[in-house]
Amino acid sequence: MSLSEETAKHHNNDPAVVCCMTRAGAIIRPADLEDPSLFGELEDSGLLDLSGNVLKIGQVIGAKLIKTLNAMTPITPDAVEGGAGTAEAANNTAFAKNGQAGDTAMAVATGTTPGGTGGVVNISIGEGHDIKFSVVLGGGAVTAVPAAIKTATLKYEDKVIRTLKQREFPVEKVELGRETSFEDGVLVIKEQLCSDALNADPLVKKVSLDIITPENKHVHTNTIMDVIPIAVKTEGKLGEGITHVMSGAVVVLTGVDEGGSQVHEFGSCEGYLDEKIRYNRPGCPDEDDILIRVHVMIKEGTGMERRGVTAAHRACDAILQKIREVLKQAPVAEAVIENVIRDVKRIGRPRVVLVKEIMGQGAMHDNLIMPAEPAGVGGGRHNVDLGNVPVLLSANEVRDGGIHALTCVGPSSKETTRHYFREPLVELMAEDEEIDLAGVIFVGSPQVNDEKNYVVSRLGAWAEGLELAGAIVTTEGFGNNHIDFAGHIEQFGKRGIAVVGVTYSAYQGALVVGNKYMDAMIELNEHSGGFESEILADSTICHDDAARALLMLKTKLAGIPIEAADRRWNQTVIEANNKAMETNKKVVDIGER
Repeated sequence: MSLSEETAKHHNNDPAVVCCMTRAGAIIRPADLEDPSLFGELEDSGLLDLSGNVLKIGQVIGAKLIKTLNAMTPITPDAVEGGAGTAEAANNTAFAKNGQAGDTAMAVATGTTPGGTGGVVNISIGEGHDIKFSVVLGGGAVTAVPAAIKTATLKYEDKVIRTLKQREFPVEKVELGRETSFEDGVLVIKEQLCSDALNADPLVKKVSLDIITPENKHVHTNTIMDVIPIAVKTEGKLGEGITHVMSGAVVVLTGVDEGGSQVHEFGSCEGYLDEKIRYNRPGCPDEDDILIRVHVMIKEGTGMERRGVTAAHRACDAILQKIREVLKQAPVAEAVIENVIRDVKRIGRPRVVLVKEIMGQGAMHDNLIMPAEPAGVGGGRHNVDLGNVPVLLSANEVRDGGIHALTCVGPSSKETTRHYFREPLVELMAEDEEIDLAGVIFVGSPQVNDEKNYVVSRLGAWAEGLELAGAIVTTEGFGNNHIDFAGHIEQFGKRGIAVVGVTYSAYQGALVVGNKYMDAMIELNEHSGGFESEILADSTICHDDAARALLMLKTKLAGIPIEAADRRWNQTVIEANNKAMETNKKVVDIGER
């Protein structure tokens, strides 16, 4: 498939291969060249070999072919004359060899300045895809100044939209008793609440509760449906006012149906609690947390249906609500921390959004948006019932428990309710003073292609309406929802909006679709073989992933090209990239200003 003029520009630095027989004397045009997006499959099938000294597309356009080449033949320097494929080709080849993960960045960090005291140095940091940063060094002339540096001279203004206070109350001990209470760090949960929770939904057949201390986690568990923070509004609504939050204790919801089948299980995290949870991840309990495990049995055969899963969450929430009521009355003086977080409009900075793609394929793929209580169930709207269309929340609304997760994707990529409560990308983007976070868009992943196209187009309308400069798009799970993921990224890319994708894919979840705008991607895999590990939240976004994603977005916002991704997942590149980010933090900071 030959290239158009526009596509050829996009692939300027990709290998040049003729798509059909091209005779000596021809002046090479984009139409003579094969589409690089097909190279992976062609190499795998043995039809193409790019191991030699192959020129780049940008080097051969306009050059004269001096010998006839058969279809699918890479263009090497001995096959052309003229064009840009001479001295420039040699220089670029040398950089590519020296610019692998970490090497170039380390040279810059020690003060090495190629070509003198000024100019722009290219740094390559591998990330499954290599990233190039342009870093201004010394006081010499700079021929190309990234946009981010230009805007540094503008006057900025911060406008606080809303303020939220989160008061933290530590839990030292949890026990069962005759009444629910919370005094002096001791939470007592009324045993009768389990019986009362049966009234939450006719599909709920049995509810039990036990307390698991940090030193006693080697106990069997059914599949973990959710991890839920304990929080309650004492003033105002979600995203503003005052919220009380318990620390040191968290609710873990598990479930089976009457026939013994695990509820909403796609891949199993059934096993032992100390082995099936990646502790300290944003969506997981922390190592020292006390686990309040609520186990729900629902009607046989409904464990893989939306109504059954929702019933289990309602029963759990009925118990949680009683705990919220005593937390709400906790004396302010007993709070050990009061965090004040703000939604801020940062005027003059690039306007960006975070897009959280959530499951919306019916059955148990669903979420609740904006419940009445933080991370609660009551009052929340199902994204499936809303047609999966994009819904915009402020950063504060998300950080105040605006999402309750009903999702059943594979355990390792599952984003629990607690994940949204302390989502690292929201934290970083909301507090970063170099960007203006317009909000967090939650958009569902429908089952049917027509619905996918409809939802994707509505996200594009948001992108236009908000006049965005950039976006980060994330998704949990893999497979079918990667179709939406690619579509969402395309909506930004085709409008000229800088966009970065974040997902687990690796080996088992390799992307099933792609497009030319998916040129900046963050891999979340933590399994050595690239598989679904069946450990809760093992391959979900943590702080390092979020930092890489935000830095990559800033790189694109600055107008700096990003090299194409490797064709196959390579975990060592990600590890090198994390290391390079830490080693070159100072250098990166210079480049961003």
